[in-house]
Amino acid sequence: MRVTKVTLRPVSMNKVCAIASIVIDDEFVVHDLRVVNGDKGLFVAMPSRKLPSGEFRDICHPINTETRQMIQDAVLQEFAAEGGVEAFKAAAEALESAS
Repeated sequence: MRVTKVTLRPVSMNKVCAIASIVIDDEFVVHDLRVVNGDKGLFVAMPSRKLPSGEFRDICHPINTETRQMIQDAVLQEFAAEGGVEAFKAAAEALESAS
């Protein structure tokens, strides 16, 4: 299995820098992964939904560490190639001011 496409869009939501979609093996897409600038650096959070109890539960997630790392590496590599934190922060601010 491999990530064959990564698409990112800038957002301004607390520590979230971008929302990502990935295509796996040119056959399966996963939307709404989040690129988060956390206290220990960048990481990719899986899509989740809020339960009535107020807690969040992943909608989908990798079963093992190797797959999680492969997804994170692909997303963060594209994030860096598109300019990283500063570029996405500037793009999100530009979108907000245009609204």
